Amino acid sequence: MPAPDDFFSLPDPDRDLASRLVQGERRALARAITLAESTRPDHQIRARSLLNELLPYTGKSIRLGISGVPGVGKSTFIEALGNYVINRGHRLAVLAIDPSSSVSGGSILGDKTRMETLCQRDEAFIRPSPSSGSLGGVAEKTREAMLLCEAAGFDVIFVETVGVGQSETAVAGMVDLFALLQLPNAGDDLQAIKKGIVEMADMVAINKADIDPSAAQFCRAQWQSALALLRPASPHWRPPVITLSAAKKEGLADFWDAVERYRDTLSPTGEFEEKRRLQAADWMWQIIHATLVQCFQRHPAVKDALPGVTQKVASGCITPSAAASSLLAAAHIFEIQES
Repeated sequence: MPAPDDFFSLPDPDRDLASRLVQGERRALARAITLAESTRPDHQIRARSLLNELLPYTGKSIRLGISGVPGVGKSTFIEALGNYVINRGHRLAVLAIDPSSSVSGGSILGDKTRMETLCQRDEAFIRPSPSSGSLGGVAEKTREAMLLCEAAGFDVIFVETVGVGQSETAVAGMVDLFALLQLPNAGDDLQAIKKGIVEMADMVAINKADIDPSAAQFCRAQWQSALALLRPASPHWRPPVITLSAAKKEGLADFWDAVERYRDTLSPTGEFEEKRRLQAADWMWQIIHATLVQCFQRHPAVKDALPGVTQKVASGCITPSAAASSLLAAAHIFEIQES
């Protein structure tokens, strides 16, 4: 087991925190995720250093994103599948994202209470996090949390998203496999789902198939026909459509077999690792964009001009594009571009 001295570049107490985390201590993992989620500048510096030191311990898990319409039974499915994979000898981390209120900014964080049996397993770690306004149905620091869970020895990572929406495809950019849950007898299923999400899906699962088996099979046939019309992300993988019942624990073996088959199919071709490399580069650019926006908002000239410019836009005195140009000029963005 790594000793604190193995992380000599970290200051105390982060050196001890890293050592305890890689030994699988759950409290250390929770503290590290809290540190990564903090918005304090000093905490962000510590979190970056911690993640950098832990990087050699990451990358050994299968990362699974799970999304679906409200009421599809994501929490029930995750609990049933989670217990199944744990019984097969895996250690599971669940990153459950709850929507934040646009009014108060608060979040219920109720996913953990809906997974009563799973949260009692020593091999499971469940971390609910608020989306905090982040697009894509995932929390801003979900990627950091995934790496920390991997460093703590969890070899299966579930990311449960807020729900299907226009920008819900963000989760597909941080996981190995994106699974879309659907319901039978939910009306015009295909019209209710955004095309971009369907194109991102590596697997579709029809949950609650026990309620109406014939409707579930009809829904499955619909999805198979729809997916056949789309160009698959990989020439070596055609997204399967699986019927299951999380409540009755039926079809879980078929689902997990498909997950393992996906990894075994794409790993020899190099697509599995290439996907992760592209995701890492995209993650870097997202951080750059977010940091630039924060620096722009904190610029003294922008802070001084923003209230007046906002008022002029709201009253119709100037166009939003002209307002944006004036603020960018105040922050010397245009000067940088011209030089």
